[in-house]
Amino acid sequence: MRIDVVAVIPQIVNCFIDYSIIKRARDKGIVSIFVHDLRDYGIGKYRQIDDLPYGGGAGMVLRPEPYAKIIDQLTAERKYDEIIMLSPAGQLFDQKLANQLSMKKNIIILCGHYKGVDERVTQLFATKEISIGDYVLTAGELAAAVVIDAVVRLLPGVLGDELSALTDSFQDGLLAPSVYTRPPEFRGLKVPDVLRSGNHAKIAEWQWEQALERTKQRRPDLYQKFLEKARGKKEDSQ
Repeated sequence: MRIDVVAVIPQIVNCFIDYSIIKRARDKGIVSIFVHDLRDYGIGKYRQIDDLPYGGGAGMVLRPEPYAKIIDQLTAERKYDEIIMLSPAGQLFDQKLANQLSMKKNIIILCGHYKGVDERVTQLFATKEISIGDYVLTAGELAAAVVIDAVVRLLPGVLGDELSALTDSFQDGLLAPSVYTRPPEFRGLKVPDVLRSGNHAKIAEWQWEQALERTKQRRPDLYQKFLEKARGKKEDSQ
């Protein structure tokens, strides 16, 4: 997989991808990540990338020309499956979307900044808009890091245990069950006996029940969606 990130503050993304699982994935050649400084494509002597908004109001808006220059350059070199604009107006990023993106070959991620990006960038170039949540960030590069991490960890060979990503929270619409490690007792709290029993069938049953109950108690919104989806499948099979 190749991921190109267009950033106003490239240092944020560069710092993130130079560590941990993402760095190991790059070192193995599983993913290539290129971070492009939008200012390198800025206008004039001072490489201007922003300007005052039409209609007035506070804040600065990122101009379309710098984005057009870098996108035109990249798309002339190869075909991209997705050009993603990170935006509060976008589709809410979730595990299902991360799974879908992990199947792509080439992706461009466009980071916003300041008051926002000229709408024409989205209209002309973006194939998808993504939001990582209903809140505002100072830098879109932080959102890009979230998307990259969620997608890259799903690529074959990235995680030491290939099954690890498949048992994460949200993969089946539920939270993952509680997990435990040594010691068997800590400050009066014991590891559930079933997890130490060696009975894999019983352990799997306990984990499923835990996932259901944990989701019901802590994320009732997810639990309701899970029930609705289960009912839909049952009706389709009848």
